[in-house]
Amino acid sequence: MDAQELQILKNRYDIIGNDPALNRALETAVAIAPTDLTVLIEGESGTGKEVIPQIIHQHSRRKTGRYLAVNCGALPEGTINAELFGHEKGAFTGAVGERKGYFEEANGGTLFLDEIGELPKDTQAMLLRVLQNGEFLKVGSSKVEKTDVRVICATNVNLSYAVATGKFRQDLYYRINSIQIQMPPLRERKSDIYLLFRKFASDFAQKYGSARVTLDLDAISRLSSYRWPGNVRQLKNVAETVSALESRPAGRGVDKVELGPEVISRYLPDEQDSLLPATAAPAASGSLGDEDKKMIIKAILDLKQEVDALKHIVHSGGSLDAIAPPAAPHLEDPEEQIPSYDEPEPQPIDMKHMRDELIERALLRHGGSVALAAKELGISERTIYRKLAAKKKNQ
Repeated sequence: MDAQELQILKNRYDIIGNDPALNRALETAVAIAPTDLTVLIEGESGTGKEVIPQIIHQHSRRKTGRYLAVNCGALPEGTINAELFGHEKGAFTGAVGERKGYFEEANGGTLFLDEIGELPKDTQAMLLRVLQNGEFLKVGSSKVEKTDVRVICATNVNLSYAVATGKFRQDLYYRINSIQIQMPPLRERKSDIYLLFRKFASDFAQKYGSARVTLDLDAISRLSSYRWPGNVRQLKNVAETVSALESRPAGRGVDKVELGPEVISRYLPDEQDSLLPATAAPAASGSLGDEDKKMIIKAILDLKQEVDALKHIVHSGGSLDAIAPPAAPHLEDPEEQIPSYDEPEPQPIDMKHMRDELIERALLRHGGSVALAAKELGISERTIYRKLAAKKKNQ
């Protein structure tokens, strides 16, 4: 595609940015659209993966057919097979009639399966079959059904790692990975960040009749240096929040409001590397990665507060019953604010044991839910899966 064709495509789908990696993803989508190859779109949450399958569908021979987008992570686990492949009357409680699934509904068109890594193993086996020969069975039926669907998948997790840990089928991974399109994270598109902010702020001002928010050079630099763990989706939320709180009604010659770095900084959440998807290789054996350090530091700070609370109660002659530890303080940089102690020097701490114990306790508190445990500890789900895999290997 030449530059003019690429810009027309961006205008059509309301895509903002000139980053080479973004342009490459768009050009690849158009190039493979006429084929029926299965496509895997990879990228962090909020990078705009959902626009790629729309482009592919509209530039394919299937553009007159249906386009359906399904978030696999949002489908109820108990009925996910029925949602995708349909069910017969009486197949399960609540199945009061026959129902078509997404694969049947999208026959002749395109089916976009977002968060493909969230599918359970039995559904993965059924998906592999329909991708290989277009055949599937409705839940509660023994009759083989046929469908002709172009499947496009997307994920914000590392599927190769999911394969290595047994969470995702290897044969299915190779089947959906015929063509791979990588959507770059916003922190790698620094020149696009202010373009996007300006677009979102302008849209907000036009919608609500307010003065358009702009930034001075220092504020633009601050915005561009932020790491944006939530990517474009987070940037849009920030732009709209800033516009709502810092703008004013348009009129009397006021059509824009310029903000400086001190103002824009108030709307940027504290940067924590642990909020970012873990893309780096695992730390060498015996060493601690950034996520482990932050998790352990948080535990030390929480413990210190509990000790302080106990000391205060003991010194004041109060009761120790039902002590609730105070909330953890907000830290700009936890590694630089480890509290000092006046007590004798403690014995060396087995950091690896502490790290593993913290993970195990979090999993127990949340009934084995890796997602909830990771959220509580401020680390990625992949870190927990990696620790569990290592533990299983050593047993």
